[in-house]
Amino acid sequence: MSDTWPAGVARHVLARTDSTNAEALRLAPGLVGPAWVMTHDQVSGRGRRGRNWAMPRGNFAGSLVQRFERCAAEAAQLSFVAALALYDALADACGPAARLAIKWPNDVLLNGGKVAGILLESGGSAQSSLTVVVGIGVNLAAVPEAALLETRAVPPVSVLGETGHTVSPDDFLDLLAAAFAQWQQQFDTYGFTPIRNAWLARAARLGETIIARVGLDEHEGVFEGIDDSGALILQSASGRRVIPAADVFFGKEG
Repeated sequence: MSDTWPAGVARHVLARTDSTNAEALRLAPGLVGPAWVMTHDQVSGRGRRGRNWAMPRGNFAGSLVQRFERCAAEAAQLSFVAALALYDALADACGPAARLAIKWPNDVLLNGGKVAGILLESGGSAQSSLTVVVGIGVNLAAVPEAALLETRAVPPVSVLGETGHTVSPDDFLDLLAAAFAQWQQQFDTYGFTPIRNAWLARAARLGETIIARVGLDEHEGVFEGIDDSGALILQSASGRRVIPAADVFFGKEG
């Protein structure tokens, strides 16, 4: 464990597991504080909306599990905390030449390609503190097979492929845990506003035309930002839309 590892946070590194999110939820009842769960071989990873998340050997799969004393809406804002932490950890891992950006709602881009994704899950109830799991996958060494990708998805890239840097999952966990602790301290102390402002400063395609798919409906418009809850603000031909959840596509490069 590195000297920068955050105090009071446990660390579990597994040789193999089905899903770090699933393992984190299994561990949650016995935890006395936050914990990171990382594996070197994840065999049943999942992404948003039940999609599979492939993990080639050498990539990062990890989850932070913690009890959250605030409401579910505020817990959902931890995805923005995670995105900022990922951005910082990747900046350290990739070096100053790498172009990083954050794609709403849950991806981090490297040189225009998807290098990382985030999945939040929760347990517990409104009568007690929520158990929140922040799952993170990063293409450190390789990208998933093209057949596994969704149509129109941002093409995947890896840290190794884009920068030539070899970063082990264990070393990346050190970077990520430290960055997450710093951003969460900001969130816990000052609320979502500084997180929102920092996120917008790193946002991909801000001020440009994007497509937001909600169910079977697609809405094209200018990405104007996110509101105080984290919902996407889209200025479309039919007016201003505030969209809490969607899949976002960029279309042609702008």
